[in-house]
Amino acid sequence: MTEDENEIMLDLLCKKAVYGLTKEEAGLLEQFEAGDFDAGSFEETAAAIGLIDLKAEPMPDHLQAKVMADADEYFSRDSVFSKNEADTSSQRTGQVSHTKVRGSFMDWLGWGVAAAACIALAVNLYSTRNQSTAVAGNGATPTPTQQEQLDPSQQRQRLIESPGQVIRANFGKGNVKEIAEISGDVVWSEAKQAGYLRLKGLPKNDVSKETYQLWIFDEAQDEKFPIDGGTFDINSEGEVIVPIDAKLKAKNPSAFAITIEKPGGVVVSTRGKIAALAAVKSNQLGSTFNDRIFDPPIVKLSLFGAIFSFRFSSTVAPRL
Repeated sequence: MTEDENEIMLDLLCKKAVYGLTKEEAGLLEQFEAGDFDAGSFEETAAAIGLIDLKAEPMPDHLQAKVMADADEYFSRDSVFSKNEADTSSQRTGQVSHTKVRGSFMDWLGWGVAAAACIALAVNLYSTRNQSTAVAGNGATPTPTQQEQLDPSQQRQRLIESPGQVIRANFGKGNVKEIAEISGDVVWSEAKQAGYLRLKGLPKNDVSKETYQLWIFDEAQDEKFPIDGGTFDINSEGEVIVPIDAKLKAKNPSAFAITIEKPGGVVVSTRGKIAALAAVKSNQLGSTFNDRIFDPPIVKLSLFGAIFSFRFSSTVAPRL
């Protein structure tokens, strides 16, 4: 077989392993296979190349080393066997020419080099794929970022330490006589529209009968209709911290009031039971503002009318 035929044969075998052959190419391959060469090694090589894309477990290092050693031993033994066979044949016939021996050796050498190249290619592709998989798996498996879980006390402290202005006011006793003493404060961030109540001394409430409700007085809302800051219940003794749940945006709050309402809260409070009150120190209304929170407007009007009537009668009546 000539060198050109060898190359054609090698191309057909590689194409058969990777893409498959047409009918004409298959017929040509059969003609070559009918020749006087060993095509079994090429079939095995083609099968090895065809298995490259199959998913398989990584080959252990010791097994890969053994395969390579066996391959080296195989080709070394085959080389010695071919040499001995050539010597025996020469001695038996005594008519083998130098040109024929050289041609047979070159034919075998070409096929041997081609087979070795195919095996080396298969091993290289297999090793490269395994190394890529190993490198990709060496990195730490990304895990979803876990949000830091903070209790209300820690959340309140973080709000206080956050950039920007944080309003702070101390709670005092309201108009409920049953509450002897109450302390605590409120912190509020206008930028974040978030805040917390810290209370001590507020009695536990019967949730089936009543609830506590926070009201926020600011410059945008009428004092008769303060912002609902949410409802909450007290079910433990000692200090409690309650997040503020403002239903509207509060702008420059001036006071915070806690009332006792029916379960579920109300839309507008009568302010009959004010459990605690906190006025912002920067507010210039002072105690007058507190009075307006404690006293319903109708009472203030009645008191003003009575004073006006008394002064009018005392100054005008004698002249009459």
